[in-house]
Amino acid sequence: MAGQVSRSPLLKPFFLRTPVRGVSPLQQRRHTLPASEFRNLTPEDAISVFEIEREAFVSVSGECPVTLDEVLNFLSQCPELSLGWFEEGQLVAFIIGSGWDKERLSQEAMTQHVPDSPAVHLHVLSVHRHCRQQGKGSILLWRYLQYLRCVPGLRRALLICEDFLVPFYLKAGFKEKGPSAISVSNLQFHEMEYTVGGQAYARRNSGC
Repeated sequence: MAGQVSRSPLLKPFFLRTPVRGVSPLQQRRHTLPASEFRNLTPEDAISVFEIEREAFVSVSGECPVTLDEVLNFLSQCPELSLGWFEEGQLVAFIIGSGWDKERLSQEAMTQHVPDSPAVHLHVLSVHRHCRQQGKGSILLWRYLQYLRCVPGLRRALLICEDFLVPFYLKAGFKEKGPSAISVSNLQFHEMEYTVGGQAYARRNSGC
């Protein structure tokens, strides 16, 4: 369930080397964390992902769209369909997707990854609670959709969302496909679709 809860790790430890006397600032900078980085997620990021997701969704719907086991499963099977935004080494926002080979999403799409599929199912988009209301969800989604243009064979991106998130995804270029056949905890959803073009990845000055 791609709920961009804009109302929206334990990361693998990173140890800074102690600067050696006489080393130039340029050399020292190579051992510092990047201020902002976008990259595919790995199983090592799973706990960070789940902690952000749990905080974002449990208070709203009572449960997480993707369990920790499912997060680990997707990040093991199809890490190339995920994207995380890290600031100074800390995960601040992420998207998790998996492959899907049918026209519409079904209940099975919530837990399955179909390799070499023409469509990606966006399960969840979530932003850390301290980073919401800053436009990070929109920026991350834009970058993810641009990134998908470089994934061989992908033609569509699909997701389900609640009523209040429909305008967010329409603004990002998605179109409504109608009511979804999927229900979670008696919640009803809209199915949305984005057509992935074949253009090369283009960078945008997003201010990040």
